[in-house]
Amino acid sequence: MILLAMINLAIVVILQWIVRHNPGVNSGIFIIKQSLAFGPMEIRIWSYQRIVIGIMLVIDIWALWWRLMRRYRQYQQDHIIRELHYIAQGHLDHRIPFKLNGSLQDVITSVNTLVDSVVQLMDDERQVEKSKDELITNVSHDLRTPLTSIIGYLGLIENKQYHNEQDILQYTHIAYEKAVQMKGMVDDLFEFTKVQQHGAPLNLMKVDLDPLLEQVSASFELEAEKKGIEISTHVDPKPLMIEADPEKLGRVFSNLVSNALKYGHGATWIKLSASRYHEMIIVKVANNGEPIPQKSLKHVFDRFYRVESSRSKATGGTGLGLAIVKGIVDRHHGQVSVASDEKETAFTVVLPASQTAPSEAAVNGDAAKAQPAE
Repeated sequence: MILLAMINLAIVVILQWIVRHNPGVNSGIFIIKQSLAFGPMEIRIWSYQRIVIGIMLVIDIWALWWRLMRRYRQYQQDHIIRELHYIAQGHLDHRIPFKLNGSLQDVITSVNTLVDSVVQLMDDERQVEKSKDELITNVSHDLRTPLTSIIGYLGLIENKQYHNEQDILQYTHIAYEKAVQMKGMVDDLFEFTKVQQHGAPLNLMKVDLDPLLEQVSASFELEAEKKGIEISTHVDPKPLMIEADPEKLGRVFSNLVSNALKYGHGATWIKLSASRYHEMIIVKVANNGEPIPQKSLKHVFDRFYRVESSRSKATGGTGLGLAIVKGIVDRHHGQVSVASDEKETAFTVVLPASQTAPSEAAVNGDAAKAQPAE
């Protein structure tokens, strides 16, 4: 303000000095004043100093407003920078709370969004690390039990702690069974890691589900007969073609049948059925064994989850079978669900007939229609 006043005073003094010491300028100003008249009353301006002061006053007000706005915006920017420093010190739960007008509000919104994204990424990273730790813990636990048995029985043979050849055969047979169990666990783990690698390509081709399901059924026929279970397949219409990776699709249905044989206690039949609904293929694997508890239904596709509380020898496994099923189905843009009651336990797989996949809403809608009535 003082600087503006001094500038204004200096300009007025300079103008007065020029006018007084230049008669031509003084005469020109007088002529101009004589020729100017405003309004019907022909009002004349006799003092040019008033005009100059008025113009200078307008300029001063504009300059003062511009400077105040500039200082205010600088204050806002400093405030935002202080908030950023506070967040950068590790206070990631803090967000810039105030609202501004103009481009600074876009900056605030972008900063808050960026912090939210960073927090989400950190949470995801922690979840990944936690999942890795759980994976290592569970795999170590599952592999240690059969490995301990193998070492124990082979140790008996190595130390000649047997009575006859029959004992040797018994020990080697048990060690062999445990080794096969370990191989199954490693295969499951390997398949699970492959399913989680979403960048790995699928070997897509046209597949007829009728012979595929027949082949899956035949591979479990002997095991089912030992348990008094009848396996049957029904496909309508025939042929029922689907675009998929046949190896991975076979793994899906094999895991579902294997799951039914292991955990469908008291079952007398396992039925594999496939049908078409618009552009979707619906495959159901059902059995009439003991129902899955309702509290467990939403967890059955979680990795390492077992409905049974104990890791018994009879069932074995890694708890990855259904997680692998879900992973493969997801990669085929499909959906898998389970329903269980006293009548039957049914796993329903809904897949697009072609991998120029339909919308997720269509898949979900067809899956809902495929659920058995309760």
